[in-house]
Amino acid sequence: MMNAFLLAVQVGVNAERPERIVTTFGVDWPHLLAQVASFCIVCVILYRFAYRPVLKMLEVRRQQIAQGLANAEQIRAELARTEAQRQDVLTHANAQANKLIEEARAAAARVQEQETRKAIAVAEQIIIKAREAAAQDHDRMLAELKREVGRLVVQATATVTGKILTSEDQRRLVEETVRQVTA
Repeated sequence: MMNAFLLAVQVGVNAERPERIVTTFGVDWPHLLAQVASFCIVCVILYRFAYRPVLKMLEVRRQQIAQGLANAEQIRAELARTEAQRQDVLTHANAQANKLIEEARAAAARVQEQETRKAIAVAEQIIIKAREAAAQDHDRMLAELKREVGRLVVQATATVTGKILTSEDQRRLVEETVRQVTA
């Protein structure tokens, strides 16, 4: 610190001679000019081969980032559009499915109604046939009963009276018995 102060005082005293200051500080003009030229050359080379490529690379990166952000926005918009379309398709598919389900239920109800009618018709036919068969069996059994009762009456009369009945007597007794049984 003291040396700098002494140097400044000495410079002030010797101010009338600038050349002396340069020599006091030890400035060598050819070396100084060479160093300034070297510094300028290094600055130009660094600017041209280091600084500009770095700036270009940074600009390319900035553009890529901007493009990426723009693409991300496009992708978001496309995703939103696709989601809306998907929702529309799902809504349409659900409506179509509900319509098909309702149609299937209606068709099932119609088929059930038709099958119920067929079953009722078949049951009615079975009942009619059963009634006819029962009526035929009733008539057959009644005829059999009449014949059997008539035969028993003729046999009982023949046994009680002890005589042999003629065919005319047997017929008359059978008719009388049948009239009484049916009444």
